[in-house]
Amino acid sequence: MTATTPGSATGAAGAPETYDVVIIGAGPAGENVADRVVQGGLTAAIVERELVGGECSYWACMPTKALLRDAAAVRAARALPAAGRAVSGELDVDAVLRRRDRFASDWNDAGQVGWLEGVGITLVRGNGRITGSRSVTVTHADGTTTVLAARQAVVIATGTSAQVPPIPGLAEVKPWTSRDAAAVRTVPERLAIIGGGVVGSEMATAFSALGSRVTVISRTRMLPGVETFAGEHVATALEAAGVTLHLEAEATAARRDAEGAVHLTMGDGGVVTADEVLVATGRTPNTKDLGLDHLGLAAGGWLAVDESLAVVDEAGMPVDGGWLYAAGDVNARVLLTHHGKYQARALGDAIAARARGDRPDLSAWGRHAVTADERAVTQVVFTDPEVAAVGLSAETAAAAGIEVRVADYDLGAVAGASLHADSYRGQARMVIDAERNVLVGFTAVGPDVAALLHAATIAVTAEIPLERLWHAVPAYPTISEIWLRLLETDGRDH
Repeated sequence: MTATTPGSATGAAGAPETYDVVIIGAGPAGENVADRVVQGGLTAAIVERELVGGECSYWACMPTKALLRDAAAVRAARALPAAGRAVSGELDVDAVLRRRDRFASDWNDAGQVGWLEGVGITLVRGNGRITGSRSVTVTHADGTTTVLAARQAVVIATGTSAQVPPIPGLAEVKPWTSRDAAAVRTVPERLAIIGGGVVGSEMATAFSALGSRVTVISRTRMLPGVETFAGEHVATALEAAGVTLHLEAEATAARRDAEGAVHLTMGDGGVVTADEVLVATGRTPNTKDLGLDHLGLAAGGWLAVDESLAVVDEAGMPVDGGWLYAAGDVNARVLLTHHGKYQARALGDAIAARARGDRPDLSAWGRHAVTADERAVTQVVFTDPEVAAVGLSAETAAAAGIEVRVADYDLGAVAGASLHADSYRGQARMVIDAERNVLVGFTAVGPDVAALLHAATIAVTAEIPLERLWHAVPAYPTISEIWLRLLETDGRDH
């Protein structure tokens, strides 16, 4: 048996070990649900078939940002004349990869397992499947099984995996997914990336800086999920860095030749040749082998949830009385680690509150409702330049029926930005609900714009009237002066 103390999960199948809450998936969402329910006085067991810490810790957020950081630091230094003269030579690729390894804990989860033990969460290693009402059977690596029973709730937090598009021959060339890119040992001379979204854009930035000749093939513009101007800034910078972009184009076939090179046939008949190809075209939920059929749900699909994150059926009703929940990417609300953790905190608190009888209505407005998933989704894209966004774009706000007013400003004209880097290039936009005169969206693109994001998040989440934002005085000379300039621009426009 592969159960970690405290607690025990060594019972044979048919003799269940009982906990208040059983969580399937020990990524960021699962860990946070478990932590909150334990803090609320309940017992919790968490089931994991891979590494405790999940995708973000080992194959996504942390290692990929480590791959990007050294090159970003060099670019920042070279943007200043004196500092630029002090920086010479090329990146030490091996040193970058060694630092990446540290951020991925060398793909060893002992530290996170120790954290689980320290806070009183039982870890059960293996593949968890729902086998009945409030019942999860875990199959361990040696083929033995453990049955876990939940008094209060079962939470699915199994996340997603990379989706490989159905391009003829692509599966046979064994393309990289985001996991392969994050854990790369040898940087290829030529890398083709299929997909121009966040993963495609970030990995194009990283691998071009590490020495690859990168080609991006995207059926859309770059970064279709953000304001158009932001994607255009990133596309321009990638091309300046030597990346070849095929936008609004697609690969129609793939093959690997006897020498190992991959050839991608394009829709216009052209061919892109590379040593490796990375697919970055979306995610698919990890729900194929969860036993969802025991509850009348289809395997392999996204889990629909209500505002309390209870899994619901096609009619929108909680499944089997409402004991099954889904947190994080698997519910498709927002596929971002920080939003999965946000959902998990709210859900864990709500489950504990219901167990105490404090709050029977888990969907009630307030602390336990995950309203940010609709109102204030936050995201930073760690390209060069960075993109930081919260809330709605002008396009999505208009599509939602909001009377939209926008204010745009050149970030390079802000004193703090010009001090930050010579020839600073960037742009910021406020998206305003004209009827209520409140901010519903904000996007900035430029070096280090992530520092602006939380101020915008507070403004959007709190629905602060623009009349009050005038009294939030930005310090001079900092890049935050963009807020004054945007408000001035908006004031002149109406």
